[in-house]
Amino acid sequence: MSAQLEVVESGLAVAVQDRGRFGYRRLGVPVSGALDPLLLAAANALVGNAAGTAALEILLTGPALKVRAGRVRFSLAGEIAAKVQSAQGKLLPVEPWCTVTLGPGDSIKFGAAAAPKAGGLSIAYVGISGGVDVPVVLASRSTYARAALGGMHGRAITAGDLLPCRSVAGDAPLEFRGAGPLVHPEGPIRVVPGPQADHFTDEALQAFFSQPFTVTRDSDRMGMRLEGPALTHSALGADIASDGVTPGAIQVPANGQPIILMADCQTVGGYPKIATVIRADLPRLAHARPGAQLRFARVSLPEAAAARAAQAQQLALWAGRIAGFRPAGIIDDAALYGGNLVSGMIRADA
Repeated sequence: MSAQLEVVESGLAVAVQDRGRFGYRRLGVPVSGALDPLLLAAANALVGNAAGTAALEILLTGPALKVRAGRVRFSLAGEIAAKVQSAQGKLLPVEPWCTVTLGPGDSIKFGAAAAPKAGGLSIAYVGISGGVDVPVVLASRSTYARAALGGMHGRAITAGDLLPCRSVAGDAPLEFRGAGPLVHPEGPIRVVPGPQADHFTDEALQAFFSQPFTVTRDSDRMGMRLEGPALTHSALGADIASDGVTPGAIQVPANGQPIILMADCQTVGGYPKIATVIRADLPRLAHARPGAQLRFARVSLPEAAAARAAQAQQLALWAGRIAGFRPAGIIDDAALYGGNLVSGMIRADA
């Protein structure tokens, strides 16, 4: 059964994202998709969706949504909270890592996703029952705004948009909660050197792995520009014949300042790549905001594969601990009928 949401307030840079658009890089189409696939999977697990189902990605401030039809279950994954206003005007706070189910006329307003503390989560995801059912474009519903591809007409959501989704079956008021927040590890961003590490001097490689780099404001879903010690190129120079690039590749142009390619990155590039961020660390890298300092640590390919496997295990363990609960004010029928509420009573008039 279908349901529908109206976007009352758009928030800032809120877009539909799923696991990404795979299989089209040979045509120059980026993967795009969620910047933090781990949190996307967590949001979907809470509402019972498959891990890569389309959800709303919140980079700054969240939207306000109103249920126009059906019963819709929302989940919050990340350091974000929300407030519900029922059709009768009742206000209800919603904590992160929980679900809430709303009916026609109910509204929900999400807060800001930016975490005030260093190393915190600054991206959040809103899972929606059945996923955001926008049209599939090249095997994905993810938004690639540079080409107006996918999502809601190829752009961030805006007030007045109507988002189709799936209605929650039945009338059960049971909600779901994670055992705790799904956290990312701290420490240096792990990278595999190359594939053009020989384009850099020994001093540049030493500086890259020993000095901090600062995230600049000139960063977006395509690339994250860093400031730090200038990384000098070897005699091989600062240009190469363009070759394939992937999210996580760290290009270094002639000015010596690194650029980390992100989810919306192009498919080829002509700058030498000093290293590539391992896939397990791309989600936490995406939360780094301007001013944040990054350090890099060298790992091998087997170590990168092991980190990826450990991350998948962490997600499975977290999802396995999701538990149902009755929201405040809802009678637990099972407890009511299962408990002995008249123990000790012999006669009502005694």
